[in-house]
Amino acid sequence: MKFILLVAILMLGACDGTPDTPPKIAAPQREALEKAKNVDQVLQKGNEESQKKISEAEGGG
Repeated sequence: MKFILLVAILMLGACDGTPDTPPKIAAPQREALEKAKNVDQVLQKGNEESQKKISEAEGGG
């Protein structure tokens, strides 16, 4: 009985639940994704401006 109690206390003591620092899993991939999103926004904006110029040139503005 004492052995089981001792093992349970050791197991609970080893698992404090919250790590000191959060893990940096896939941080480079997240950074690359953010850069890609920014590039996509720039391309979308350029595309919209081009479409607007085209429709103005066609007289549909």
